[in-house]
Amino acid sequence: MAAVQRPANARGAGDGMKLHRRTVRLGGREHTLIGLRPGTSARFSTNFFHETWHVLSDQHGSRVLGRLLWGLAYQSRPGTLLVIDRPFLTPTPFDADPAHPIVLVPSWHTCFTAAAARELARRLPLRRPPDGTVRWRTHGLDAALTDPRGWFREHPREPERGRVKRMHGLVALLPSGPAEARDWAVHVGRLDPRNPYGMDYEYLGGECRSAVGEMQVFRDFRRRVSVARRARADVLARPDAPGDPAELRPLVWDRHGEITWAEDEAARRRRTTVRR
Repeated sequence: MAAVQRPANARGAGDGMKLHRRTVRLGGREHTLIGLRPGTSARFSTNFFHETWHVLSDQHGSRVLGRLLWGLAYQSRPGTLLVIDRPFLTPTPFDADPAHPIVLVPSWHTCFTAAAARELARRLPLRRPPDGTVRWRTHGLDAALTDPRGWFREHPREPERGRVKRMHGLVALLPSGPAEARDWAVHVGRLDPRNPYGMDYEYLGGECRSAVGEMQVFRDFRRRVSVARRARADVLARPDAPGDPAELRPLVWDRHGEITWAEDEAARRRRTTVRR
């Protein structure tokens, strides 16, 4: 029987969280695939906008991703890959386009070739039972997130050499070294959408525009995903629904706005009625 996290631990993103481990041969070499366990509540999506690959989630998802990146700097061995795939992916919160699987690569000692990416993409989602579990140790991250300004003063951000790019249907995060993986972990883990905009973001990677990615979090991420699904279904139900994604997306965006406005207006009226 597959192990499932207890409900109380499903939102856990602390030091020592349990992850699944599998050994898989990719591109002629053995790789250790680390993945989230069933029952984990974090959800992620991806999209390509303004020539940038985005990883999308809420604050809990950013904390989980930060934890994964920090542990990658210390616990990975050559051939280690961290994979986020179904059921931890959702459609995009804008137009309900399908999300790409996400892979975190410690590129300072793991060469993630095009052949390995292609073979991994073919194998996903992973259905084979895991070979075991690992405790993902992240000593020092909690202190860094408690005082990120202090941490950044002691660890100035060096020129970014890491990359975020699409590889055969996967969105790959490739920090160039352990220091950069930790830097990304703190920047991602400290994101907080509890502001007037309901959104926060951080760029990842550098040197050239094509290497830059972005982590973006929304306070109402799950609601946005739900509305996007409904909006897409409404548009596709029309007899004149376009088949071209470039024509479909603007229609979904418009319908998304209509649904959101109607729900917000209904909520405002309920609040007004209760006050009376």
